Amino acid sequence: MTTSSSTIESTLIENRVFPPPESLARTARIAGMEAYHALCAEAEKDYEGFWARLAREHLQWTRPFTRTLDATNAPFYQWFADGELNASANCLDKHMGTPTENKTALIFEADDGSVTRVSYKELLARVSQFANALKALGVNKGDRVLIYMPMSIEGVVAMQACARIGATHSVVFGGFSAKAVHERIIDAGAVAVITANYQMRGGKELPLKSIIDEALAMGGCECVRNVLVYQRTATPCAMVAGRDTTFDEALAGQSSVCPPVSVGAEHPLFVLYTSGSTGKPKGVQHSTGGYLLWAKVTMEWTFDIRPEDVFWCTADIGWITGHTYVAYGPLAAGATQIVFEGVPTYPNAARFWQMIERHKCSVFYTAPTAIRSLIKAADTDAAVHPSRFDLSSLRILGSVGEPINPEAWMWYYKNVGGERCPIVDTFWQTETGGHVITPLPGATPLVPGSCTLPLPGIMAAIVDEVGNDIPNGVGGILVIKRPWPSMIRTIWGDPERFKKSYFPEELKGYYLAGDGAVRSADRGYFRITGRIDDVLNVSGHRMGTMEIESALVAKTDLVAEAAVVGRPDDVTGEAICAFVVLKRPLPKGEEAHQIANELRNWVAKEIGPIAKPKDIRFGENLPKTRSGKIMRRLLRSIARGEAITQDTSTLENPAILEQLAQSN
Repeated sequence: MTTSSSTIESTLIENRVFPPPESLARTARIAGMEAYHALCAEAEKDYEGFWARLAREHLQWTRPFTRTLDATNAPFYQWFADGELNASANCLDKHMGTPTENKTALIFEADDGSVTRVSYKELLARVSQFANALKALGVNKGDRVLIYMPMSIEGVVAMQACARIGATHSVVFGGFSAKAVHERIIDAGAVAVITANYQMRGGKELPLKSIIDEALAMGGCECVRNVLVYQRTATPCAMVAGRDTTFDEALAGQSSVCPPVSVGAEHPLFVLYTSGSTGKPKGVQHSTGGYLLWAKVTMEWTFDIRPEDVFWCTADIGWITGHTYVAYGPLAAGATQIVFEGVPTYPNAARFWQMIERHKCSVFYTAPTAIRSLIKAADTDAAVHPSRFDLSSLRILGSVGEPINPEAWMWYYKNVGGERCPIVDTFWQTETGGHVITPLPGATPLVPGSCTLPLPGIMAAIVDEVGNDIPNGVGGILVIKRPWPSMIRTIWGDPERFKKSYFPEELKGYYLAGDGAVRSADRGYFRITGRIDDVLNVSGHRMGTMEIESALVAKTDLVAEAAVVGRPDDVTGEAICAFVVLKRPLPKGEEAHQIANELRNWVAKEIGPIAKPKDIRFGENLPKTRSGKIMRRLLRSIARGEAITQDTSTLENPAILEQLAQSN
C-alpha cells in the first residue's frame, strides 16, 4: 500500500438512477430494498446463524456440519469444517429423479457455429465416466490435476470429474505460455494434466498439447504421471508413449456410474493462479463447501435465476468467473447455460447478438472490454449493431471483470437491454469466490458505473491506512470486515504470503481487496476506483506488473531494465505500458518499432499474449530516487500523457522524464 491510497480523489459524479423493472421488483427472489435490508439485518443480528441457514438450504450434505465458523486460527478461517459433501453431487446427482434431469444443462456453440446440447442426465454420465478414467490412471482424492483446455463441454466435464473423486483441479487459461504452465505444474505438484491437441478461436487452430509438452520438457515436472489429450481437431499432435493418452482411449470401457467421494467442507476444491504484485503467481486455494454455497446463492440472488432461463456467462473456464458462473454455479442451480468456444468478433462482431437471438438467452453476463469492443464495431458497421437482432429474450444483463464506465453502461442498457433489463455490475475477485458487491435486479436502483451495495452477509467498508472508516464521498481502501464462506483459504504452499497480502496487521484483521473505492454521499453506493498495488486489470484479467517486468528483463541479450505501469484504455480498461532501458544505444524510428515488436513477442512467449505491452517506450534510464527506487507514479503520469505536477525533488535524474515523455 502507498501512503496516498487513503485519500484517493473521486471526481466522477453520476446522477442518473434507474429503478428495477416492476415485474422483477414483484417477483424476484430478493424483491425490493425492504427484502434486501431484511437479509442484511438477519446477517447483522446472527452472523453465523445466517450462513448456517443458507448452507443447510442450498447444499446437500453427506455429513451435516455442527459448527459454522471456526476463527481460532484467523485469518485461516474454516467454515462448516466438520461437515462433508461432494461438489459434483451438488451440481448433478441432486437433479436426478427431478424434472431437471432431462433438462438441457449445456448448450455448446463451437467456433464454427455448430451446436451440441447435453442434458443433466447425460452430463452426469459423462462426468462419471471421466472420473472413472482418472481413477484408473491412479488419480486419487487430494491429488492435484492441471487442466489446460479450450472452452468446451469437455473442459467442464474435466473439472466436475476431478471434484467427483476429491481431486483438486488447477485450471490454466489456454492463452498462457509454456513457462507459465510449467510454473503452475511445479507449484501445485500436479500428478496429471488434462489438455487438448488444439483449440479453435476466431477460425484459427491454436496449439495446446505442444505447449504442455514444452512445459514438461523444462524439467522439475516429474510429479506428472499422465497427460490426457482431447482430440478437438483432426490435426495430429505428438504423443509420448507411457505418459499420454487420448480421451477416447482413457474412456474406453469405463462405466458411466461413479459414486461421488465425500470430502470435508474445507477440502480444496481448486487452486487457481492469479497474478500478484511480485513475479510469482499466487495459487488461490478455495474450499468445497463455502465456495459452492456462494456460487449457488449468488446465481439465485444476483441473477434471479429461474427454471426457464437460458444463462450465458462468456468467461473462459481458465478464470474465476468461468469457475463460479460456468462450471459450478449454474449447474448447482439447475440452470440451462450456453458455453461458447469462440470470440465475440468472429466471424463478425454480431456473434454475441446472433447467439442471444438463436438460443433465446435471458441472462447475459460479459466483460466491459467485450462491450467496449462491440460498441466500436457497431459504430463503424451498422450490420453488427445489436438493434438488428431480436434480443427480446433478455431480462437481466451483467458486467464482470472490471468497473464499467458510465458511457459503456448506458450503451449496454439501451442497445442490448432495450432499457428494460437491469444491469448487475458485479464486483468480486478470484479471492472472494463469488460476487461481493453488486446490484440485485429486483431490488437495487441502478447508477451507471457503480456496483452499488454489498450482498447480505458481506461486511464491506472503505477505510484509511490504519483501518479506520472513511466518510462517504471520500476515497479509500476497500476491505471486508468479517470472514465469509467463499473467501480464499490460503495461498497454496505459502501461508505467510497469504497473511501479508490479504490481512496486513495495520488493517485490524480486515480482508484487503487491493482496490480503492469510494461510497456516494447520497446512497452510500460503492464505486471501484482501481488497484492500490502493482496489479493491472487488462480486459478483466489481473496482470502483475512485476511479472511483466521480470519477463522483459529475462530478454538478457537486449534489456537492461524495465518498469511497467498501466494507463486507461477505451477498450481494455487498462493498457500495459512498459518503459525499457536497453543494453544498446537508444533506438529511434523504425529500429525502435522493430525492437518494441520483438519485446512484445517475447513477453507473449514468456507469459502469454494477454500480457503484451500496448506501449513500449525506450529511455537511457528510468526515473529513480537517490536510493535507487523507480518512481512509478511519475511513469504513470507519462503513460497517461499528463503533465508532471508531483514533487520530483527526490528524483536523481529529472531530465529522464522529458526523454521518456517524447519517446512515444
